[in-house]
Amino acid sequence: MAKLGFLGLGLMGGPMARNLLKAGHDVAFWSNTGSKAQQLAAESGGKACATPAEVAQHAECVFICVGDSAMSEQVILGPQGLKEGARKGSVIVDASTVSPSSSRHVHGELAKVGIDFLGAPCTGSTPGAINGTLTFMIGGDQKVFERVRPWLEIMGKKLYFCGGPGMGLHAKLTQNLVLSNLLQAFNEGIVLSTKAGVDPALMLDILSNSAAKSGLIDYKAPFIFRRDFATNFSVKWMHKDMGLMLESAQELNVPLLLTGLSRQIFQAAIAEGHGDEDICSTIKVMEAMTGVEVHN
Repeated sequence: MAKLGFLGLGLMGGPMARNLLKAGHDVAFWSNTGSKAQQLAAESGGKACATPAEVAQHAECVFICVGDSAMSEQVILGPQGLKEGARKGSVIVDASTVSPSSSRHVHGELAKVGIDFLGAPCTGSTPGAINGTLTFMIGGDQKVFERVRPWLEIMGKKLYFCGGPGMGLHAKLTQNLVLSNLLQAFNEGIVLSTKAGVDPALMLDILSNSAAKSGLIDYKAPFIFRRDFATNFSVKWMHKDMGLMLESAQELNVPLLLTGLSRQIFQAAIAEGHGDEDICSTIKVMEAMTGVEVHN
């Protein structure tokens, strides 16, 4: 049994922390919404903490899953953050999707005080978090990765070591770049075919048995057809990730033409009030433009 910590108990972090508890580890946790930590402690017997620093005092390794770069830096480096409570030689693993440059900055600041750090963004959405089948893309020191591998394997089934600090985040942003653009391509295509009179279920069957087959579309399309936009991965968080893609591309002098346009559709979805819905709700933007609703 290891003494572990977890910060962030949202749609992803909550199930991830529960899986560590179910595996028999002694887990302390903190959430910006204190009631979530208290509820999890009541359900699981884990320890709810008042600050990230208190979590760090308890744990040899702390995992983080928060919304963005600013939140990540605040809970790690800010007042009452992990840096204040962590012991030399302990490990912090950030599973959040943040900017690679922010992750490298945190890595450098923690190294100054002898705290190891990994950037380990994950994919798999809420079902993957619940079922412990996430995919992690890790950047940092490989020896540190091997040290925490047994705990990551409780939460995920595929672990990819991508290289030094920030490299896991470059991989994660590339994956989400492809996903977001694929989703927008599907939105446009299925609205076009539906308006022309092709049955949406027939169109999906054709796509699924052609070179255009996509695991993402096979999974998301049935939710669209039954108008179920309950959140597994929200529009606002993918929009944030697309911003990180464009920021990284600017740093690396890489043009991302499609991504820039797709992000505007996500921005429009947020403006129309769909920011907290699942990413498949972005189809509503195309539907509103064309007067077509895609359904069974």
